[in-house]
Amino acid sequence: MNHDPYENSYIAGILNSVKSIAVVGASANEVRPSFLVMKYLLAKGFSVIPVNPGQAGKEILGQMTYARLADIPVAIDMVDIFRTSDAVPAIMDEVLALEPLPKVVWMQLTVRHDEAAVRAESAGIKVVMNRCPKIEYARLAGEIGWNGVNSGVLSSKKPIMRSGFQSFGVRQK
Repeated sequence: MNHDPYENSYIAGILNSVKSIAVVGASANEVRPSFLVMKYLLAKGFSVIPVNPGQAGKEILGQMTYARLADIPVAIDMVDIFRTSDAVPAIMDEVLALEPLPKVVWMQLTVRHDEAAVRAESAGIKVVMNRCPKIEYARLAGEIGWNGVNSGVLSSKKPIMRSGFQSFGVRQK
């Protein structure tokens, strides 16, 4: 798969299908991007599980933090990687050892590892690289106030439902 562009339907399909998200590299620091993304995803009704060895056994945003993916006692739909690109192969080893496998591996902005993506896709896992689920959710949901960019989705005209967007919207808790 070409990981430079993503169709809106691909991203929307992922965000509509996942319920539990493990955030590898989660931070307890309120100004760190991983903290803000966790807070946003929790507010949208996702189950978010922080993964950070230095915070293991503590809570971040009221969620128990685990040292590694294998320590999480529930199935994970998506692994969101907030680590550098060179850390991705080892994280992918952890992902591929999970039972059941997650549906998605999502690599945050500036994070890309093509070889790891091929490994995941070969195992039937969808991959997103160099994107942020918070930004993509806000863009597709038309929440311009959250991300402050011209998404190309917003308009003053009445919205037309496009294929792949019928079920996309704000999650209910």
